[in-house]
Amino acid sequence: MDVALQAALVLFITFLIQLGIGIPISISIVISSLITALTTIPMDIALFTAAQKMVTGIDSFSLLAVPLFILSGNIMNNGGIARRLVNFAKVIGGRLPGSLAHANILGNMLFGSLSGSAVASAAAIGGTMTPIQKSEGYDVSYSAAVNISSSPTGMLIPPSGSLILYSLVAGGVSISALFIAGYVPGFLMGLATMVVAYIYAKKNNYPVSEKVSLLQGFRIFLEAIPSLMLIVVVIGGIVFGIFTATEGAGVAVIYTLVLSLIYRSIKWHDMKEILLKTGVTTGVIMFLVAASSAMSWIMAYTGIPQAISQGIMSISENPIIILLIMNITLLIVGTFMDLTPAILIFTPIFLPIATQIGLHPVHFGIILVFNLCIGIITPPVGSVLFVGCSVAEISIEEVIKPLLPFFAALIVVLLLVTYIPAISLLLPKLFGLI
Repeated sequence: MDVALQAALVLFITFLIQLGIGIPISISIVISSLITALTTIPMDIALFTAAQKMVTGIDSFSLLAVPLFILSGNIMNNGGIARRLVNFAKVIGGRLPGSLAHANILGNMLFGSLSGSAVASAAAIGGTMTPIQKSEGYDVSYSAAVNISSSPTGMLIPPSGSLILYSLVAGGVSISALFIAGYVPGFLMGLATMVVAYIYAKKNNYPVSEKVSLLQGFRIFLEAIPSLMLIVVVIGGIVFGIFTATEGAGVAVIYTLVLSLIYRSIKWHDMKEILLKTGVTTGVIMFLVAASSAMSWIMAYTGIPQAISQGIMSISENPIIILLIMNITLLIVGTFMDLTPAILIFTPIFLPIATQIGLHPVHFGIILVFNLCIGIITPPVGSVLFVGCSVAEISIEEVIKPLLPFFAALIVVLLLVTYIPAISLLLPKLFGLI
C-alpha cells in the first residue's frame, strides 16, 4: 500500500474513533499522530522530530497575540462594555420592524469585533438582549436563533484569533491583510442575518422601538465611543504598521482594562478569575497548536496533503467544483470540530490545493474561517449553539427550525465570498497589503 494512503487511513481512522468515544480533540490528535508515526516512519525519527515540532510549534512571538486577545475579550466580557454597545446598537436598529433583533445582531457584530470571540458575544449580548425580547413578546426560539446566527461575525471582523492562527499555520500570511480582508465578509454575514430577521419580524408584526430623541441618541453614542475606539486604535495600529499584531493585542489588554476600571464595572479582585479563565483557555489552545504542529509534520513527511490534492484534482480540475468540494468538506467538519483544531488540521491539507487553483492565501483563509463560523452554530458540537440555547433557556431542538433560514442566508453569503474574490481582497489591495 502507498505510504501516503496508509498514513492517511491510520491517522484519520484512529482520530475519528477517538472522537467517537469522547476523547478530547487535543489528546486524539497526539495519539493518532503517534500511532501514524510509529507505523509509517522510522521510530528514532518519528519520536524525536514529533516532540521537536510540538515545541517549535508554539515557539512564536506572533502566537503570543492569541492569549492577549483572549485576556482582552475576558476583561471586556466582565467590564460593562457589552451594555453600552447594546444601547448604541438599539439606537441604530431601533426604527426597523423587530428592532430588538436588529440591535442583537448589531451588538454581536460590535462586541464580537472587539472581543474576537463568538462564544463571549453570544453570552454577553444574548444575555442582555434575550430577556428584553421575551418581555416585548418576541418568540424565544426566534430570539435565540438571531443571537446564535449573528455571534460568529466576530470571528471574521478583526481582531480575530482564528485569523491569527490561520496566518501562523499558513506560513506567515500577512495578519494585517487577513484582518482587513475579514471586514466585508463579516459585515455581509451580519447583513444577511438582519435581512432574515427583518422578514420574520415583518411577517409576525414585531414592534418598532420607541423613537430616541436626538439628544439621547447623541449621549448614548458618546458613551459608546471609548469602546468603539478600541477598533480604531488596535486595527489601525496593526494595518498602518505602528505595531505588530502581538503588540496590538497588548495595547488591547491595557485599553480594555483601563476602560473597565474607569467604568467601575470591574474590580482588581475580579482579575484573579479573569486571569485564571484566560490561562485555562490559552493552555487548551497552545496544547492544540503543539499537537497539530506534530500532526502537520507527519502529514507532510508521509505526503498526505499531496495525496489528497491529487485525489481531489482527479475528480475535477475545475476550480468551481474543487472549491465546492472544499466548502462541503469544511462545513461537515465544522459540525463536529471547533474552529481552532479545524484550522490547525485542515489548513496544511487544503491550502496547497487552493494555491494550485489560483486562490490567494488571504482569500482562502477567509473562506476557511467563514465555513467554520457556520459550523459553530450547527449541531452536534456547535459551541455557540449550546451557549445561545443556554442563555435563552431552551433546548437545541426548539431552535433548529427558526435557525434554518439564517443558516441558508449564511450559505448564500459563503458562496458569494468563495466565488467573488474581490469581496475579500479588494480592501487589502486598496491598503497595499497584498
